[in-house]
Amino acid sequence: MKVKQFEDKSLAHYSYAILEPGSASVVLIDPARDPRPYLDYAAAQGAKIVAVIETHPHADFISSHAELKELTGADIYCSVHTDADYAHKTFDDGQTISIGTMTLRAINTPGHSPDSISIVLNNAGQDYTVFTGDTLFIGDCGRPDLRENAGNQKAKREALAGQMYHSLRDKLLLLADDVVVYPAHGAGTLCGKDLRDASQSTIGEEKKSNWSLQSMEEADFITTLLKDQPFIPQYFGYDVDLNRKGAPALQASLSAIRILQPATAFIPDEIVIDTRPAESFKAGHLPGSFNIMLEGKFETWLGAIVPPEDPFYLLAATQEQLQAAMERAARIGYEPFIKAGLILDSGSEQQTPFDPVYFREHSKDFTIIDVRNEPEVKKRQIFPHALHIPLPELRLRLKEIPLDKPIAVHCAGGYRSAAASSILEAALPDNLEITDIGEHIKEF
Repeated sequence: MKVKQFEDKSLAHYSYAILEPGSASVVLIDPARDPRPYLDYAAAQGAKIVAVIETHPHADFISSHAELKELTGADIYCSVHTDADYAHKTFDDGQTISIGTMTLRAINTPGHSPDSISIVLNNAGQDYTVFTGDTLFIGDCGRPDLRENAGNQKAKREALAGQMYHSLRDKLLLLADDVVVYPAHGAGTLCGKDLRDASQSTIGEEKKSNWSLQSMEEADFITTLLKDQPFIPQYFGYDVDLNRKGAPALQASLSAIRILQPATAFIPDEIVIDTRPAESFKAGHLPGSFNIMLEGKFETWLGAIVPPEDPFYLLAATQEQLQAAMERAARIGYEPFIKAGLILDSGSEQQTPFDPVYFREHSKDFTIIDVRNEPEVKKRQIFPHALHIPLPELRLRLKEIPLDKPIAVHCAGGYRSAAASSILEAALPDNLEITDIGEHIKEF
């Protein structure tokens, strides 16, 4: 028996392949949108994918479970509470899957969602590892506030936080200390708030170091868990529903996207998501463009800034970069909303360059907009007179921005401010000077 961990760094997502050599069988847990890495792994092992297990309908990425079933004939397993629209077998407390010498057993662990399960891998009669989905992370547990407005089973965050308290204590903490913990996410995910930078742990280690497993009253646990959770991107509810239905085959969906090579004077009739580096964007871009760079958490910010169902053009400098951008948009199920892919490395619009020397001497002559998240601002406010509007809220709060001064935008390192300054440039009057402090913020 062998466990292979796959990582999608941009979404801080872990998925797993369990190989049972004797039967040449592979079981997948929480696979990402692209089925190819799992198919390649099984082929390299001379094995067949026989089962795909979903710990819950994920909010932050699209799973390939439906496509994998089509390609391999594998059975899909999930909790009965998922009420999945795709063909599946239920997998809940007391149910097991036996393959060769290994047995997988389900544990209902609601808290992150009402339909969350964890899966214990038992090999030759001994519990070896537990795949905890978004229930137990390394150093944290899953957030309970994503299912109030999404999915077939909605639940209030307070109720789910209470369920999480009991799932951790009455279910997972009953496992032996040496059982390996394999979560569905690592540090950087928006499905938790304080994960350690590690890809695996043990029940014993988490007992010692994970705040959510320490002795405390349920009311105190609920208060702590609900406090300072990260923002919820607009796409999360859409992904929950799409995962419950089953996403279409990836390559067929991508092949339906038109590819254009427009002139630099092209006037788009929808928003353009320009994935090029900020320096290239500032030097020349199409009107109405948002600069969401491919190098970074592209998927998260695309789904935070652009609501599901809103059409957009997707732009990159080369065919290869555009293909990568389309595939990454598809990781959150956004490929149907791409009106066309654009290959272009310039445009008729330029952004006002940031002059750090002038800004230092005249900072009060600017409206400074801080687009960091609330906890970051609480920890340290860089400019006392800055207007704080987190990037995910910016398009909804444009009316709060005064138009009587030039605008300077900042975040913590330059990625979010590049996106924010481009959004403001597209939305506010043409005669208003807008500049991006960008990486210069580190000097302040």
